Amino acid sequence: MTDQTPTLLLASSSPFRRQLLDKLKLDFIHQSPDIDESRHEDESPTALVMRLAREKALALADQHPNTLIIGSDQVAVIGNQVLGKPGDRDTAIRQLSAASGKRVSFLTGLCLLNTATGRSQVVCDPFHVQFRTLKPAQIERYVDIEQPLNCAGSFKSEGLGIVLFKALEGRDPNTLVGLPLIILTEFLAAEGVQLPL
Repeated sequence: MTDQTPTLLLASSSPFRRQLLDKLKLDFIHQSPDIDESRHEDESPTALVMRLAREKALALADQHPNTLIIGSDQVAVIGNQVLGKPGDRDTAIRQLSAASGKRVSFLTGLCLLNTATGRSQVVCDPFHVQFRTLKPAQIERYVDIEQPLNCAGSFKSEGLGIVLFKALEGRDPNTLVGLPLIILTEFLAAEGVQLPL
C-alpha cells in the first residue's frame, strides 16, 4: 500500500479471516471488536450479518482514523433456523445432524468502512452447501477430529469438512470460510486501494 492509502484493519479475531485476507498480499493489521452479537427480535439472517459486519467495523472506528476497516460476520441457515458457532461438542453434533442431507445457506455480511470519510459499503454474500446424508458416527468422528467449535455451522470447509458436502454453490468459495474476497476487492477498488496485480 502507498503512503496515501489508509491503513487496512481487519476487525476480527478469526485466524481463518486473517488467512483469507493474506491472499490479497496487502499489508493489514487486525483487532478484535467487542460487540454484542445477539440477534434482534424479528431480524432476518441477512439483516443480522450485515448489521454485525457494520457494527464490528464501527466498534473500532474511533481508535483508527484514516483507516479502512473490514468487518465480517457469518451465520448458517437451515430453513428458518439460524446456526451460529456451536461452542461445544454437543451443539456441533446437533448442528451437523440437522444439516445432514439438507441444503444449508451460509450468509456472510461484509462491511468496508472508511473512517476518514465515514463511507461504508455493506453487503451480504450467500453461499449454499448441500450436505451428504451423514450417519451419527460420521458426525461424531468429524467433530472429534476437527473440533469445529468456533465455526458457524460446525465445520471447516478448508479442512476435513469438505467430505461432509455433496455440492457447493456460490460466487466466491472464500465466502464459505468467512470473508468474501471477490466483493472485498471491489470495495477496496472503490476506495482507491491498488491491489498487487
